[in-house]
Amino acid sequence: MNLPNQITILRIALIPLILIVLLAPLDWGSWTVGSAEIPVHHGLAAFIFILAAATDWVDGYVARKQQLITNLGKFLDPLADKLLVTAALVALVELQMLPAWMAVVILSREFAVTGMRLVAAGDGAVIAASSLGKWKTMFQMAGLAVLMLHNAPFGEGGFPLADLLIWLAVIFTVISGWDYFSKNRHVFQSG
Repeated sequence: MNLPNQITILRIALIPLILIVLLAPLDWGSWTVGSAEIPVHHGLAAFIFILAAATDWVDGYVARKQQLITNLGKFLDPLADKLLVTAALVALVELQMLPAWMAVVILSREFAVTGMRLVAAGDGAVIAASSLGKWKTMFQMAGLAVLMLHNAPFGEGGFPLADLLIWLAVIFTVISGWDYFSKNRHVFQSG
């Protein structure tokens, strides 16, 4: 259990805390940012979410820098990302802050690519993350965080940053999914 894997475990451990804070039925008051009212618990959940998302970069950096890349890390890191995104998507749909169809598109792609990776792994092949997949993750994380913040402070000038980021996340989700399947269709061909 090296340092990068411990950081990844921390990311997974933060997920229940994000959900508890985001979905808490308590009235913790609100912050006013420009014309936006942000419930305190949404702002706090966004902060924890951003911290958890940042650990994705930190664990990868430490693993590469100190040459601590392990099979456990290769398994846990993408799992932690998927759990974090899934939890945030479901919570934001529950709060009616995100259309359910967008969550379904994103989650469907995640399940499909994970399934393809499992089939490839059964044949001893590894499907590495693509640059499109990394952009997809970045747009997902950024969009979900800005949604939790109720688009503040970007909504002040009428700029819908949260909507833009979520749309980019959905677009990159579809494009990167297509890219994974088109480049790795051999995984499903019978030999």
